Amino acid sequence: MKTRTVLSIFLGILTLAWAWDALVLHPMAGDTAWVVRKQGIYLSGILAMGLMSLIMVLATRPAWLEPALGGMDRIYRLHKWAGILAINLAIVHWLLEEIGGDILRSLVGAPVVRPPKIAVLDMLASSRGFAEDVGEWVIYALIVSLLITLWKAFPYKSWRMLHRVMPLLYLALVFHTVVLTPAAWWLQPLGMIMGALMLGGSLSAIVALRQRIGLRRRHAGRIESVRQLDGGITEVVCAMDAGWPGHQAGQFAFVTFDEREGAHPYTIASAADTGHLHFQIKALGDYTRTLAQRLQAGQAVQIEGPYGRFDHRQGEARQAWVAGGIGITPFLAWLESLQTRPEASPHAQLHYCVRDAARDPFIDRLRELCAPLPNITLHVHDASAGQRLDADTLQRASQGQAGEAMDIWFCGPAGLARQLESGLQSLGLKNVTVHREAFEMR
Repeated sequence: MKTRTVLSIFLGILTLAWAWDALVLHPMAGDTAWVVRKQGIYLSGILAMGLMSLIMVLATRPAWLEPALGGMDRIYRLHKWAGILAINLAIVHWLLEEIGGDILRSLVGAPVVRPPKIAVLDMLASSRGFAEDVGEWVIYALIVSLLITLWKAFPYKSWRMLHRVMPLLYLALVFHTVVLTPAAWWLQPLGMIMGALMLGGSLSAIVALRQRIGLRRRHAGRIESVRQLDGGITEVVCAMDAGWPGHQAGQFAFVTFDEREGAHPYTIASAADTGHLHFQIKALGDYTRTLAQRLQAGQAVQIEGPYGRFDHRQGEARQAWVAGGIGITPFLAWLESLQTRPEASPHAQLHYCVRDAARDPFIDRLRELCAPLPNITLHVHDASAGQRLDADTLQRASQGQAGEAMDIWFCGPAGLARQLESGLQSLGLKNVTVHREAFEMR
């Protein structure tokens, strides 16, 4: 299910619950403009808090949601965009509360009939002022958090440490919301929905604060070998203990080589083997750039997973596989998994986009794996030789019978994905489905 669809359904349910209370159960008296402002404060707060609760639940890596949402990579994409939307709604909520009244007074004048001050739970009424202050402080912290998250140059390790504060900020918002929620809501659908969301979010925040996310899916192993390849790639082979449940080709795992650094997500670049996991790690930052020097054979490693549902077996018989750079890793696993049963392979055109084919560490391996698979054709697009993959090239290479359905499986840079999807739309192709791995955890 697409991120936009999930968010639309989620926000739609909350909006309907608010509308039932605002328009049917408890219509608010007062001048229209001031009632609209007041209800805008409530609605923006409800939507922001609902989304904050959702992102706390998603932060615990709920594997049981993978079938419905399409994999853990998509769960993290939903987590990211729900967080961005939540903070923006929280800013709207704060602006309506803090300066909305002054602006409205300058436009339409003071209210003749001011909307009534809604009663909160009696036992919490004395905390009302403090709860309002807490909400304002948290808004400032969330704005800083959003700016840091969107600033890609900010070091991942520092961002991850700051991100650990989010559960505390969320619990502070739960306090703010519970104290200021109108007492009449709690026995209505809106209050019950928000109560359930905040309970789930609070339990998830406690799990996060205790650093128990993914605890049941953590497995011990040892590094068997470390090898530096061309193109800034570090190949790491891990031998897993007996508890490892195995994986499907195309899945990924959160790997912890160093407790101080924490877990990083890497695609498992080998077929389903219960004993060994292969990782091809691209030097994309300070940590991964020095990984080959940090790691050594025999070193303990912790693997959490497997996660993901990037699986060509869910698609049509005719497929195009598109990889950009290190995005080739799930396709390596797919090809390995087909070596013992080539008859199971779909009719697929594998397009591998590289900067410099002469220095690429995977092309020879790809040719070796594709050789015994007659249904799979390898195309290498070498940017250094002026070879660029576009939608027209993709369509011509994958030409089938008129009207025949085709699935495109993509893993690589987001810019290339957007370019291909835009080009396919401009070609007016029908019966084409794009499966794109959303492998961006920040």
